Amino acid sequence: MIAILSPAKRMEAKTASSEYTLPQFLDEAVLIMSKLKSLKVSQLQKLMDISPKIADQNMQRNFDFSREHNSDNSTQAFFAYKGDVYIGLEPQQFDRTDLDFAHKHIRIISGLYGVLRPLDLIHEYRLEMGIKLKLGRKKDLYEFWKEPLTQFLKSSLDESGSNILVNTASDEYFNVFDLKKLKAEVLKIQFREYKDEKLQFVSFNTKKARGAMARYIIKNKITEPDSIKGFDYEGYYFDDKNSNDQQFWFVR
Repeated sequence: MIAILSPAKRMEAKTASSEYTLPQFLDEAVLIMSKLKSLKVSQLQKLMDISPKIADQNMQRNFDFSREHNSDNSTQAFFAYKGDVYIGLEPQQFDRTDLDFAHKHIRIISGLYGVLRPLDLIHEYRLEMGIKLKLGRKKDLYEFWKEPLTQFLKSSLDESGSNILVNTASDEYFNVFDLKKLKAEVLKIQFREYKDEKLQFVSFNTKKARGAMARYIIKNKITEPDSIKGFDYEGYYFDDKNSNDQQFWFVR
């Protein structure tokens, strides 16, 4: 069983510990970054629909990016991302056995790096999967990444000994996969909250809950879908009424 997560826009670079791996698609990341480095600040701002300040910050990140990823200039993915998902994940609470399990069963989808394992070293960057960045004959990042990421995830599932993919990523990142070629049993995790006696989607809380779900899977070393139903972090509980074999709903 493999669970996938989205990355985060907010990042914080730190010196990495001695336990790390290198990204599987580093050559591709270098290629993408070479295209980003060729853009002017105004072009980057328009491409990403960001403020001048954030565009300047990311131009500097792009300029600082190098192919060399080591413990002095990079951080493991689990500890580099600081967005809402990773607040819920709380990776700083993981021990060695937790990290070993996560490295085998969790994958982070990235616009720049393609797919990351938890201990893969990364630089600070900003590149959402939905951005219309043309790369050679590829019209955007979806077209660029679809085939290699589908094949890599298929291999990861094979290595895990299970064909079950637990989707805790946003649609923006999940949509990069070719599901026909992946041939996986996809289980989508949904989070809702009761407000005025109606179930509603709350973006901020859902992102945190996705991270918390990954934490639950890691801490309990879960490899079978039914065991996910016991998730009870942050007041959520399994909603049998709205759930089925393709979607597990958790409400609070």
